[in-house]
Amino acid sequence: MDHAELWKSVLGQMELSISKATFSTWFKNTSILSVEDGMTTISVPNGFAKEWLENKYNHTIIQSLKNFDSDIRSIRCVISGPQPIRKAIDVRQPDQVSSRNNDTDHDKPTFTTSTTTSQQTLPKRATTIFHESNLNPRYALQDYIVAENNELAHAACMAVSKHLGEVYNPLFIYGGVGLGKTHLLQALGNEVKRTYPEKTIKYITSERFTSEMVDSIKNQTVDKFKEYYQQMDLLIIDDIQFLSGREKTQNEFFHIFNALYQINKQIVISSDRPPKSIPTLEDRLRSRFEGGMITDISQPNLETRLAILRKKVAEKGIELEEDALLFIAENITQNIREIEGALNRVIAYSEFYKTRPSKELVEKVLSQLIIQGKKKVKTEDIVSLVEKLYSVTKEDLLKKGRKKGISNARQVAMYLMRSELNMSFASIGDFFGGRDHTTALHAFEKITGNLEHNLRLKGEISGLKDELYGSQG
Repeated sequence: MDHAELWKSVLGQMELSISKATFSTWFKNTSILSVEDGMTTISVPNGFAKEWLENKYNHTIIQSLKNFDSDIRSIRCVISGPQPIRKAIDVRQPDQVSSRNNDTDHDKPTFTTSTTTSQQTLPKRATTIFHESNLNPRYALQDYIVAENNELAHAACMAVSKHLGEVYNPLFIYGGVGLGKTHLLQALGNEVKRTYPEKTIKYITSERFTSEMVDSIKNQTVDKFKEYYQQMDLLIIDDIQFLSGREKTQNEFFHIFNALYQINKQIVISSDRPPKSIPTLEDRLRSRFEGGMITDISQPNLETRLAILRKKVAEKGIELEEDALLFIAENITQNIREIEGALNRVIAYSEFYKTRPSKELVEKVLSQLIIQGKKKVKTEDIVSLVEKLYSVTKEDLLKKGRKKGISNARQVAMYLMRSELNMSFASIGDFFGGRDHTTALHAFEKITGNLEHNLRLKGEISGLKDELYGSQG
């Protein structure tokens, strides 16, 4: 087996164990350079990929390599090939951008517009326009709790803050409501503002962007509107999905996007879904969003929810017993916003009645909230989403049979009925064609165990939960 075949086999295994976005981000444009004395040297496209593969995926890669060559004991990554970072270019002055850009354009995603033509349309930075960043200073990257559900998005923002416009451009972050996307975007803006005070930064929601554009059309100031946005060093657009169906707004954003991109200005975008899932989004915008880095923020696990609660309690300067925090973390699971809301509710009740916030008090205060949350979901909701994700039918799930794809989908459905509805194993077995309760118990334990190491399954379960509760309002 030569180096190319060996690495292809390793990539095949890695692709099965991590999400598509993660795989594309860290393993794209990698290869094996050499295998000598038990050391495998891997070629990576940039320093950030080198750091991530050596620190985060070191053990996983070695284990995978050992499956094909038992003599391999370690790996090292080396940066090879053309690099996208071009520090010698002053990207703040469009009229001073060197023709050297043309020598390295192949490092960036190829778009239909050319660098030389789009630069001609940009306004000179000398134009005096007041820029309001819309950044909330209370958000900071160092305060952002990093865990498995958001570490890739956080790492990407850290890289962008250090190499503005040079890596991951555009950066597209997606995830459900209340999972911390806005916090991360604002923190990124504040980090850039702190590090590079001369940079011009704009954070804005897509709805506000649309409103401003409509006003500019009404007031016949469209040129000034475009000039304003084309002067940004960092443009952050939150909730881009709301541009869906707005053809005129999409058209203007397309031109602003192109103008900024062509001179290496940084664009960061958030959405509640990936680009391919945004309805009535123009193909030319979709292709540009997909030309950079796409990463998601999923639901926080129990440990993350506990960490968030501990941090919030410390910030508020109150004392809350660990078992009380654990109760909140175990029962308020959907998003960070709900977790903080539940904590505020407990604190307000405790202060108003001058009562110590014990576990018993927490249970009392949040009981109705928890019951209401559980009532939102029904067994049919779970079945419907599992059918859609795994391309099976309800009849497939209910009938006897152990075909692998159907069996896995059935086990996921059983797991969700137990974890989200707290159904008894006997009731779950009855629902699925009168199966024994031990079948449901086995399914729950199997999925629970697999979630610890199977990132793809973890992403699927997280996505199902997002849709499950999102679809219920």
